[in-house]
Amino acid sequence: RETLSDVDLDETLLEYLRGRGLTGTKLGCGEGGCGACTVMVSNYDVDRSQPVHYTVNACLCPLYVMDGKHVVTVEGLGTAETPHPVQQRIALLHGSQCGFCTPGFVMSLYTLLRNTPEPSEMEIEECFDGNLCRCTGYRPILDAAKTFSRQAWKQGAVVGADGLAQVSKSGKGCGKADCCQLGGGSESESTAESTLASGESLSADASDQSSKTVSDVGCCKGSTESKGSTGSKGCCKGTGAKSCAGSGPALEKAEAMAQFRAYDATQEPIFPPFLMRYARGTTVDGEPRRQALALVNGRSGAQCERFFRPLTLEQLLAIVGEHPQAKLVAGNSEVGVEARFKHSAFAVQVYVGDIPELRVVERQADGVSFGANITLAQFARELAQLSSELGTEKAQNLEACLEALRYFAGNQIRNVATVAGNIATASPISDLNPVLLASGAELTLAAAGGQRRTVKMADFFLGYRRTALQAGEVLERVFVPHSRAGEVVRAYKQAKRKDDDIAIVTCAMRVVVDPASGRVHDAAFAFGGMAPTTVLAAQVADAARDSGYAWDEPAARAAAVAACGAELRLGYAVPGGMAEYRAALACSFVARFWAESCAALGLARGADAAHAGEHSEARELSRGQQAYDAVAERVVVGKGVAHLSALRQATGEARYVDDMPAVGGELHMALVPSAHAHARITAIDASAALALAGVERVLTAADVPGENVWNIFRDEELLPTREVHYHGQPVALVVARTARLAQRAARLVRVAYDALPAVLTVRDAVAQQAWFGEERVLRNGDVDAALAASDVVLAGESYCGAQEHFYLEPMCAVAVPRGEAGELDLYASTQNPTEAQMVCAEALGVAAARVVCHVKRMGGGFGGKESRSVLVSTFAALGAHHTRRAVRLVLDRDSDMRTSGQRHPFYAQWTVGATRDGRLRALRMRLFSNGGFSHDLSVGVLERAVSHVDNCYRFAATDIVGRVCRTNTQSNTAFRGFGGCQGMLMTESMLCELADRLELTVEHIRRINMYESADVTPFSQPLGADWNVPRMWDQLHASADFAARRRACDEYNARTRFRKRGLAMLPTKFGISFGVKHLNQGMALVHVYMDGSVLVAHGGTEMGQGLHTKMAQIAAETLQLPLSAIFISETATNTAANTSPTAASASSDLNGFAVHNACAALARRLQPYRDEHPDLPFAKVAKIAYLDRCQLTEAGHYATPDIGFDWQKNQGLLYFYFTQGVALAEVELDLLTGAHTTRRVDVLMDVGRSLNKAIDIGQIEGAFAQGQGWTTTEEYLYSPRDGRLLTQGPGNYKIPSALDIPRDFRVELLEPRGPSPLKTIFSSKGIGEPPLFLGSSVFFALRDAVMAARRQHGVTAPLHIECPATPESLRLACEDEIVELTRIPHEQRQGTPFAVRI
Repeated sequence: RETLSDVDLDETLLEYLRGRGLTGTKLGCGEGGCGACTVMVSNYDVDRSQPVHYTVNACLCPLYVMDGKHVVTVEGLGTAETPHPVQQRIALLHGSQCGFCTPGFVMSLYTLLRNTPEPSEMEIEECFDGNLCRCTGYRPILDAAKTFSRQAWKQGAVVGADGLAQVSKSGKGCGKADCCQLGGGSESESTAESTLASGESLSADASDQSSKTVSDVGCCKGSTESKGSTGSKGCCKGTGAKSCAGSGPALEKAEAMAQFRAYDATQEPIFPPFLMRYARGTTVDGEPRRQALALVNGRSGAQCERFFRPLTLEQLLAIVGEHPQAKLVAGNSEVGVEARFKHSAFAVQVYVGDIPELRVVERQADGVSFGANITLAQFARELAQLSSELGTEKAQNLEACLEALRYFAGNQIRNVATVAGNIATASPISDLNPVLLASGAELTLAAAGGQRRTVKMADFFLGYRRTALQAGEVLERVFVPHSRAGEVVRAYKQAKRKDDDIAIVTCAMRVVVDPASGRVHDAAFAFGGMAPTTVLAAQVADAARDSGYAWDEPAARAAAVAACGAELRLGYAVPGGMAEYRAALACSFVARFWAESCAALGLARGADAAHAGEHSEARELSRGQQAYDAVAERVVVGKGVAHLSALRQATGEARYVDDMPAVGGELHMALVPSAHAHARITAIDASAALALAGVERVLTAADVPGENVWNIFRDEELLPTREVHYHGQPVALVVARTARLAQRAARLVRVAYDALPAVLTVRDAVAQQAWFGEERVLRNGDVDAALAASDVVLAGESYCGAQEHFYLEPMCAVAVPRGEAGELDLYASTQNPTEAQMVCAEALGVAAARVVCHVKRMGGGFGGKESRSVLVSTFAALGAHHTRRAVRLVLDRDSDMRTSGQRHPFYAQWTVGATRDGRLRALRMRLFSNGGFSHDLSVGVLERAVSHVDNCYRFAATDIVGRVCRTNTQSNTAFRGFGGCQGMLMTESMLCELADRLELTVEHIRRINMYESADVTPFSQPLGADWNVPRMWDQLHASADFAARRRACDEYNARTRFRKRGLAMLPTKFGISFGVKHLNQGMALVHVYMDGSVLVAHGGTEMGQGLHTKMAQIAAETLQLPLSAIFISETATNTAANTSPTAASASSDLNGFAVHNACAALARRLQPYRDEHPDLPFAKVAKIAYLDRCQLTEAGHYATPDIGFDWQKNQGLLYFYFTQGVALAEVELDLLTGAHTTRRVDVLMDVGRSLNKAIDIGQIEGAFAQGQGWTTTEEYLYSPRDGRLLTQGPGNYKIPSALDIPRDFRVELLEPRGPSPLKTIFSSKGIGEPPLFLGSSVFFALRDAVMAARRQHGVTAPLHIECPATPESLRLACEDEIVELTRIPHEQRQGTPFAVRI
């Protein structure tokens, strides 16, 4: 029990928990958009006499609302030694990679199980709609979660290659119907099956599951007693058709499930009895009693100065009467964000969540009255029940409200946000307000003294964020009328992402049709996102009523759509942007409503109405399949071992930088950002900041004691001396006693500027020739002659946008001075500890040997922490240097996104020549990247882009030239793919336009131009024996039924009007090696201790990719020890010196060979002792060797042989080998909105002989999801007015969610044939980056769907569409009559657009 006497009214639940050492709950975004801070809150419902459990975002939850509530964090569930089943299953089934998001997923699933012990799979998938993951691609998380579903996955269950859950009735076996453990019985005798969506419950009792061993449940492989065994580690059934070959995933899942702890909902902790008494008001002597609260915050600069918590409506009205400007708080989703990011101060706050009168639901004769403070989650439950009981005729308004809530935020928000809050904030893009407006809802407003008045929703909104609420009034009740015969009501919404996203346009529409005449006699069309308030479109309603046509006549549709186009037309520079798209959405929704309402009323006269069923958006369950052979030739390497830290990550025990306990006297740092994209600094005044008690220092460029310039090209200052070059650039650093105080003080630092011209976009930079001096060229053959000899010559351009890394753990560092000789420990979230060490030493003017950089793990990196993280750690070190105290710097999500750089946008101008049958003859391409304001790693990114333009295709002649453009944005940097995916995307987009021109399929062009093994790339590299793409293409083409599915898509498109399906098949080759020769080396240091345990240190860092796990597997295999004997603690520059960054997908190659070399030397050294004592365990052998003075420490080193490339001569070996893959994507596109569903994806990947197949599968799935996001939902936008980044945080920047991944996701690893030509560690291949480009297969499948739509409307011109293909660009590319109706003429495109892609 926690009793607080001195509450900081600005403190959130997250701050409190982490301050108490409960650091499993993470800060990912601070706005309730990522779910990393999810906890379970329970309170006792007196009316129902039971506790209620729900998830909340602790980052938004004020601590003061927790009075009387029970909070459960991830630490309260279990430990790595005794994990809760939820934690254990997510860990064992590979659902945790970087692990930063894992506690949030654990708590969301745990809360679902507390409320529904045997949930359906749909309930499981939807419980994660408020949680984001950037690593896994979600599939393994969903797989693990579905082991709790009522459909399947009980004792011994696995998912087979056919997608069925298979359960051994005996509790034995690997899940395969003919497993040798089952005695050769037939499927009907030995297994029970059910599809994951069947809803059938399996009867197997899992109560004793935790006691089973792997050999009880898994295949008998490795058991020398099993029938048919030869003593080998292979399957006892041999190598024939009935062997375990190809069943690697099933076997590994069975082995993991053998370790599952049984889940028994009756054994969960009970709700605290004291809190029951507290809620009932029956506490005993000595216990506190529940009462209304009135608290005062005595802290200086507090945003909340006074807080009230009334328990009755009467108390609330009295408080509001006395404090009419008080801010009412329920879910805090609006107030919390404004306080955190806009720094708004709400001096008086009143929490209204504990007033039962405001949650009462009353049925009335003509409608339903809802207490206005009912939470959205409770509102949805009530709506569902009422709709079921009242029937469709009466419940249409209620059903429309329920539909509006379907995609409203995430569970964590819906659990606390209220109907009143949604109405009273008067957001113009509210999901709910249009429904209430269209349905004719009425509001009851109450004031002190029993005053009540009723206001119609139509009269409530007075202007932007202004309502009819008067001083002293509160919103008490919302009345929603019943619908009636002949009435149809629908609600629609379109956002950038389907789930947990704010609307672009939201609307509700209602018509009442006279059954005799078929004409509309009442109508309402309400829209959000089309005006400063939610509005009723009077002209559209008039057109529906007064068109003179029966409602089901196409002319009535045309009249309503035309009226909408005229009434809701937006100006080119409208706030929020997307003027044409928003207008097209409004008209499209009217058209959809017309079709659906006609169908609902049985009036389907028009052709469009006949297609009304196409608008159904029933979500299919996701499913995944993985295929690879089980590994028999090795004991440890190749096995699908779970990430070694996964259990600790799932239990919250894994420590990240900001989880480190505070060092005594520790200070905090905040950045002072630039307010201009390009300006001259004329003065910096820090006096107001320094005047605040507790502010220690304000540091500027003048306070850097050593070098103030850094990066490879030495063209970037740590802190600017004269000019700022992008909006948000750190100008100064504030060091203070608390993080909140440092942030407050940073806002008080005044910087004076003289503004200078700024360039933002790559196209503008090209037009102005604003670029860096370096140029990269690949020329082969005579391009002019080849173009002249081509049958077809096509010129055009391609573009792909930026992408935010969105690692869940923001940039952070802790610098701890040791107190003597200038020594400093840096604890940083970085992929590049050596550069962090070196830049810090240079900035402080000390030797590098005095700075030690430690990296335990990162909560994701993806390249974003390769170079830009160095600024954060150096800033912290500067603060520690000047204060001689530890300094912690943790960027909030917005600051991170403003300053850290992103994937380079690329723009290409190209000319391609081809024969009439599609054979490529010549390519001339000018490639430009947006490098931002400094070099950073942009030249390396450009080199990889230029060398990947060819992708997998043979051009007879090439002329490829690349430049890096200089712009006034943050310096763009490494991102998974490092330019390779951009180069390939330029070419693939070009091939699509060429296919349009030639009237061929792009797959035909891809296949006939594919390299063969004897070919040489434009960078003079022979492909050789390891070239597998043609084989993989043909294999996937057959196994994924491309031809049949192409026919099925075409048939579907021929019979549908509003939805189209698209298909795209795409190859990739990705070169593995650093472009800088000296980085192609790795090192390791291995200690064998006298107890037989082994400590491995190596030069790579762990960011979720499983590098440490693979290194431990290599060490165990080489030393012939169990994996449990190997331990990797951290990466640090005092144990792994002069390391290369963990990047380029080469870290397993480089460090793995170094670990192997060190372990092999130790193994050779220890072999005589093992030979002499063959029966002794290794621990005793190690002790004997130590006593014999044997050296038990060994360093290992590895340098990639033969590597090195001369760009001037086009000579040398640029890449050691290529990782290759092929993907096939199928999508379904809603032509009226641009929304899409990825129906199915098949991936075939060549990873050589994998070091860990399960981890590699996870890398493929995660990279694919990242590539899918890059090319579809993830749009980076800047303000052209001031250069400010607009898409900050998860509220505006949309990475894929768990419900965006392919509904059917199939990944297979190519099994090598014969001896491998690879000279890599155990013949493996790097896998982190190569699959990302395959995610763009979704982009190209969407393009294919758009082409089908254009053909339907008679548009035959080649399609130019740029990445990302957002719903906006997809909808407008369809070029139908609605798009033409809402198009803004060129002469009306006046003013500065709201946002631009860079």
